[in-house]
Amino acid sequence: MTSGPGRGYAKGRAKRIEILDQAMALFGEAGYRGASLRVIATRCGISHPGLLHHFPTKEALLLAVLQRRDDVDDAWLALGDTRGVGHLRRLTDLAELNAERRGIVELFSVVAAEATSPDHPAHAYFENRYRTSVANTELAYRQAREAGELRDDVDPSAAAQQLIALMDGLQIQWLISGCATDMAGVLRAHVRAQVTVPF
Repeated sequence: MTSGPGRGYAKGRAKRIEILDQAMALFGEAGYRGASLRVIATRCGISHPGLLHHFPTKEALLLAVLQRRDDVDDAWLALGDTRGVGHLRRLTDLAELNAERRGIVELFSVVAAEATSPDHPAHAYFENRYRTSVANTELAYRQAREAGELRDDVDPSAAAQQLIALMDGLQIQWLISGCATDMAGVLRAHVRAQVTVPF
């Protein structure tokens, strides 16, 4: 059997991913404040000090979970056309992908609501995330305008804020409806009414 530092590193990395997955699930179920590091450790089959070896604080674990979600989504969004209408199309496709990831949607919705409080450990993260999301979406709308693919009466700045708000609001409706809300369908209809090309 193979042993040595490489194997130990791989085991440590696998355990870290397991901790992130279990934390993501529990933060989605109970919120950041309601989640316990001891419960996460138990779910992972390790001791509380064992969990702290990987993530020294609850705040560090939360931020790592949120970063992992962003890394996965950013890599996915980067596939295909990332400009103008192509980027807007990828955002609506992301809503379709999220319909297969209830735990991630729950995590985001619960923690985002909690993080409106300035003293929440993820407040700065969400503040930056919304600023970046709106800016990237506004850029996509402006690129669509430059390409002649956006209706004249659509303001890119307002449209970007509306689309991000619609995406997040639909996630809450989807969770409350028992996953019955067609998030991607509603988003596609919204953007289709703003552009001058097939969507």
